Amino acid sequence: MVAAIQVAGSFMAVLSFGLVLEMPRKYLGWSGLTGGVCWLVYLLVKAGTGSMILGAFLSSLSVALMGHLFARIFRAPVSVFLVPGILPLVPGTSIYNSVYYVIRNSREESMYYLVETLQIAGAIALAVFLMDSVFKLVGKKKRIKV
Repeated sequence: MVAAIQVAGSFMAVLSFGLVLEMPRKYLGWSGLTGGVCWLVYLLVKAGTGSMILGAFLSSLSVALMGHLFARIFRAPVSVFLVPGILPLVPGTSIYNSVYYVIRNSREESMYYLVETLQIAGAIALAVFLMDSVFKLVGKKKRIKV
């Protein structure tokens, strides 16, 4: 039940983000769907493995895949679906905790959260890069065969 509420909240947060940034209305629901799927995959992986980093990587991979597929289906830029879809994964809590512990002069805890932030951000970036590369390779193979 809690996971369903979190996924619905993620969907609504991404939808609201799209409204604030004046995204074309015809893409709002689809970008909200990518955000909901992103958080669902993250929760499932984290519950199964206990790893936030793996959860961030696999959920970013799923969002990047959905973003590329939706971009081709709706003939829109990938970033319309990718950027809002990844929004739930932004490691805001880790960044906040890192700065909080810097202010409290607790270097060890600050470094722990800083490293966690960098690992999550790196996992997101790697997943997006890998999926972009896969779609570029597939696109090149199709052009060569024709």
